[in-house]
Amino acid sequence: MAKKEKEILENEAEMEADHAELRVYELGFHSDSELGVEEAKKVFDGIRAVIEKAGTLIALGEPVKVPLAYTVSRTEAGSRKDFDSAYFSWIAYETDGAGHEAVTAAARDESRIFRFLDIRTTKDAAKHSEEMHALMSKVPEPEHTEEEVSDVELDAALKEVV
Repeated sequence: MAKKEKEILENEAEMEADHAELRVYELGFHSDSELGVEEAKKVFDGIRAVIEKAGTLIALGEPVKVPLAYTVSRTEAGSRKDFDSAYFSWIAYETDGAGHEAVTAAARDESRIFRFLDIRTTKDAAKHSEEMHALMSKVPEPEHTEEEVSDVELDAALKEVV
């Protein structure tokens, strides 16, 4: 066997072993905010089922409606759709290379998901994210109150500044 052929076979064996290695990933995704809570939960549950079939669930954050920092546009069936808010969900999981491919393919094929990110992480980081998610969900939203300021008070404040 030639040296080059031997190197190719060794590289293929190394890639196959690497593909079989278990790794931890975190999939975060935005689904259409016009779906409603129940439908967003169905999207989440569908991705979760794929993950549970492909590997082990580590941590998760169920769908929460959030405003987006900027408008995201997507072309669907020849027309453009803009998203200013979305249901954000995330799931951390452990799987091999084939399972990871199945999960990302499921997220890509789900038409109600308009954006997703799948990254490698660690179990500790995933558990920490879950703890922080639980803490943040207990913090009440700050109340926005506007005080009425009279013209006299406003004039007095402006005179102090000048």
